[in-house]
Amino acid sequence: MPALPDEHKLLRNFARCQNWEERYLYMIELGGRLTALTEQQRSDKNLIAGCQSQVWIDMQKQADGRIHFAGDSDAAIVKGLVAIVIILFQDKTAADILSLDVKAFFSQLALEQHLTPSRTQGLNAMIRTILSRATELQ
Repeated sequence: MPALPDEHKLLRNFARCQNWEERYLYMIELGGRLTALTEQQRSDKNLIAGCQSQVWIDMQKQADGRIHFAGDSDAAIVKGLVAIVIILFQDKTAADILSLDVKAFFSQLALEQHLTPSRTQGLNAMIRTILSRATELQ
C-alpha cells in the first residue's frame, strides 16, 4: 500500500483531477492508504464528537516533540477526509499545528462547497479536536 503523500503533492494531485468525481475517488484512495488502527487506538478518547460517521483520530507525541497521527472512519469519503487531515498535521509539533493556516489549506483544496453539510461539520469537528489536543500536548 503506498504511503500518504505530503501536503504539497496532495494539492498537486487534487489539481490534476478533472472533476469532483475524480477528487472523491482520490479521497477514497487516500483513506484506503491509512494504517489500520489498533483496538487501543479505536478507543472512546479518540472518537471525534460531532461527526455523523464514526471517526477516530489518535495523536501520540514523540520524543522529539512531533505528533504522530493515526485515524480511521467507518465511511469511505470521511476516511478520505481523515487522511487529508492527517497529511496536513502529521509529524508537526504542537506549536506548528496551532500556527497552521488550516482554512487556507482547505480553501486550496476547494472541498467545502462539494461536501454535504454533515461532512463539513465532521471535518470541522476533526480540526477543532486536533487543535484542542495540540494545545494540551504543548
